[in-house]
Amino acid sequence: MTSRALTFPAVAWGTWAWGDSGAAGDGYFGSQLSESGLREVVEKAQSNGLTLWDTAVAYGMGRAESVLAQALAGCHRSEYQLSTKFTPQLAGDGDDPVADMLGQSLDRLGTDHVDLFWIHNPADVARWTPPLIPLLRSGKIKHVGVSNHDMEQIALADQILGEAGFRVEAVQNHYSLLHRSSERAGILDHCREHDVRFFSYMVLEQGALTGTYGPANPLPEGSSRAAVYNGVLPRLRALTDRMGAIGEDRGASAADVAIAWAIAKGTTPVIGVTKASYIDGAVRALGIELADEEIAELEALADAADVDTRGWWEHET
Repeated sequence: MTSRALTFPAVAWGTWAWGDSGAAGDGYFGSQLSESGLREVVEKAQSNGLTLWDTAVAYGMGRAESVLAQALAGCHRSEYQLSTKFTPQLAGDGDDPVADMLGQSLDRLGTDHVDLFWIHNPADVARWTPPLIPLLRSGKIKHVGVSNHDMEQIALADQILGEAGFRVEAVQNHYSLLHRSSERAGILDHCREHDVRFFSYMVLEQGALTGTYGPANPLPEGSSRAAVYNGVLPRLRALTDRMGAIGEDRGASAADVAIAWAIAKGTTPVIGVTKASYIDGAVRALGIELADEEIAELEALADAADVDTRGWWEHET
């Protein structure tokens, strides 16, 4: 079996936006990032004990991994955990594309191992899961997770790893107030019953659930997320207003409430972090205990908004 239990902080930091070049209109998020700003993000996160950094080759074709390594340069490797991904669509044509992609990630990240290694999406579970086994045995990866997999695919990956004495220890799917398909498909229940950590990404729907954006203050023009969300912001107003009101009673923001909801549902949110102030919000969220009635009310408002935020890369779970 795996050498040690999977123990990670209650919140993970996502670096998808770190793959943006910073040039106007270049990148998914349209974020303006600086090396000093990201170093400040890392310092604040580390000082709060939130030390798991989630990245992927696919984020800026390796750029996010390189930028993350620069930002973490002042920290000892024992002080943080790294999570990165094998993306089948980017596989090379060598004898072992999984090991090759991991090797490139390790070089960019400046380390000899990653704490959590994911199959980014289920292009071919039977093909891409077995190559993880020698990497687990070698210690280059400590734990395995699957991302964007449905229940059947999770079970198959787990079976393949199980035959070698390992298992799927984590699942990472899109999960938010607006997108609860993993819950409806029984994946959250499965994770609870089998001691599998469920990581929820896009908890804030790329900013649309922060309460910061609305029809009068849309997401950055020209960014991919603006194209997805700006048209539905009016339908989210009742939900984000209620989240804001719930937060106000606790000295917190709508975004903090969205994160607190994901934690209350038994998941580990992966929060895209580009500013040090976002760390404060996640810390506040960890201190928020939502009542069952508040959770039910938020979910009802989210259902009433009737917005489909499934990403183009996602299959129905």
